[in-house]
Amino acid sequence: MERGAARWRILAVLFTVRTAMAFQFQTIGALSPLFAESYGVSLAEIGLLVGLYLSPGIALALPGGLLGARFGDKRMVLVGLLLMVFGGVLSIVGGSFQTESAARLIAGTGGVILNVLMTKMVADWFAGREIGTAMGIFVNSWPVGIALALIILPLVAGAGGLLGALAVVTLTAIFGFGLFAALYRAPPSAAGGRGAAALPRGAPLAAVFIAGSIWGLYNGAFSMIFSFGPALLTERGLTLAEASASISLILWLGVASVPVGGIIADQSGRRDLVLVAGLAIFGAALLFVWKGGDPLLGSILLGVAWGLPVAPIMSLPAAVLAPNMLAAGMGVFYTLHYLFSFAAPTIAGWIAEAAGGAASTYLFGVFTLTAAAGLLVVFRALTGPRPVAT
Repeated sequence: MERGAARWRILAVLFTVRTAMAFQFQTIGALSPLFAESYGVSLAEIGLLVGLYLSPGIALALPGGLLGARFGDKRMVLVGLLLMVFGGVLSIVGGSFQTESAARLIAGTGGVILNVLMTKMVADWFAGREIGTAMGIFVNSWPVGIALALIILPLVAGAGGLLGALAVVTLTAIFGFGLFAALYRAPPSAAGGRGAAALPRGAPLAAVFIAGSIWGLYNGAFSMIFSFGPALLTERGLTLAEASASISLILWLGVASVPVGGIIADQSGRRDLVLVAGLAIFGAALLFVWKGGDPLLGSILLGVAWGLPVAPIMSLPAAVLAPNMLAAGMGVFYTLHYLFSFAAPTIAGWIAEAAGGAASTYLFGVFTLTAAAGLLVVFRALTGPRPVAT
């Protein structure tokens, strides 16, 4: 009984700390008009700043688990949080596009370490017990942090300017460090605490590579909403606070739709159908907003749609990887995720600059969702109806 209660308390700690990471990540998207005004940057440069935060994951996701195995998971997460704090401080004192770029890279390096190792920590605590529910809750920390940033940061910036908002972001990272240092502990049977993992090869490696690409392309479309949504809506006449509230509504509704998609997939047993249907509905909602649909209705449609494919996509690696391949396989999965998370907003920023407005980024999101659906066909051609690895 005590172990059962403890693991949910630990999950609450991990959820809160990852929320702080998402809150910091969303700084640029939530305050993009202020960054453009203060630093004189273009939409393309805004997209680059967004992408830079997760770009270290391209190199660090795969060795991230190895760093935890070598030096200890908790110690490396605390190092990651310190990097987030340092990046936040640099952002406050910098005052230029170049310094902000460096700050995003430093803080993002810390965030990547958090993301990889805390995902493993959830698996350590919930192995064989409610792992789907726990992962669903943990994944939801990302949209919660982004939604909170969209609500809080424009209000803080309105009262205390850009520097005041950046100070609040840094304080959340400091809070996350203290909370994690004080309350996190490894499970008694720390199965994944230290040790080597097998690297998937052949068909399992190819399959997890495709699964990571599907997740990355999906997140590329998702990033269009919170990276360029505020700019799009302000272009259409909303204030920054109103635009941020609309995007926040999308994310809060999605927090509910993520578990709904998982429940439908589990109960029906038709995960691929739920995945493809979710991608299609998400794409249709993006097209509705791109065509100039009502902002409130568009927010509701996007909020209902974006969360539906999440659980089916996140279940793909476990379907093809043997237990001893899971840690390294998830490193491959997240490497692809971070590659697309960096590339998508950067490319979208160039497209928006060329098109003369942010609306084109939503059309780009439809393209990435279509590509994700196509890759699912490739994934199933590799795996068939049963797991590749046993």
